[in-house]
Amino acid sequence: MQLLFLVLVALIRCKSGIPVSGGWELNGHLALEEEDQCTVDRRANLTYTEFIHQYAFSRPVILQRFTNNSLFQDLCSKEKLLAEFGGFRIRLSTANTYSYQKVDLSFQEYVEQLLQPQDPNSLGNDTLYFFGDNNFTEWGRLFQYYSPPPFHLLGTTAAYSFGIAGAGSGVPFHWHGPGYSEVIFGRKRWFLYPPEKRPDFHPNKTTLAWLRDTYPALPITERPLQCTVQAGEVLYFPDRWWHATLNLDTSVFISTFLGLGQQDPPGQG
Repeated sequence: MQLLFLVLVALIRCKSGIPVSGGWELNGHLALEEEDQCTVDRRANLTYTEFIHQYAFSRPVILQRFTNNSLFQDLCSKEKLLAEFGGFRIRLSTANTYSYQKVDLSFQEYVEQLLQPQDPNSLGNDTLYFFGDNNFTEWGRLFQYYSPPPFHLLGTTAAYSFGIAGAGSGVPFHWHGPGYSEVIFGRKRWFLYPPEKRPDFHPNKTTLAWLRDTYPALPITERPLQCTVQAGEVLYFPDRWWHATLNLDTSVFISTFLGLGQQDPPGQG
């Protein structure tokens, strides 16, 4: 009965068009001059054949309305996640390119003490970021309600990485295998370069610092593909594409990494 109620609530919110924050801080968000600029294709109607031929191995794409995760979104509200997982231990990574350091603490401690806007003057190794390293025995009961994007790549297996991070936070440029990233609450800005075009960045400086110090001096032809992914949208990135992320609000997000065989996905995104 409780699950049926949650489904009905989620459907009502979805159909009403009422903005949903889930109790997360979405008002003191980061404003960017070029936020409306998007150089990544958005597709609401895309066949699997089109996905394979046009995007899977060549360029990123944002998928719209391919799945309905309104129930999963409802379960990811601040109140429900704290009630369900508040006492669980989670593993945080430093928000630099290689995520050198790991710190364990309770989910409630992270939300109440560390989930705050990024200090513009902090380095990546001074910033703790909750993404990846999820204990699937504990978080699996949440993930069972998530509907992943429908397009698969032959020979790969999917693995989830779930995260929550404050406005202005993100991970500087890095690369790994292909995958998807869906925003559940908030907004996330993505910057992407193809594998052969290594971006100019320092691995221990935050994306916010890169945007402030490096990006303005880039010639137009040297700037990355970029777009703001909204709640309910899914960005697909091909294999070995460089990408950096910047959360414009407190963001709740989940990635689906497509690894080869039993290969573990990286804990970054």
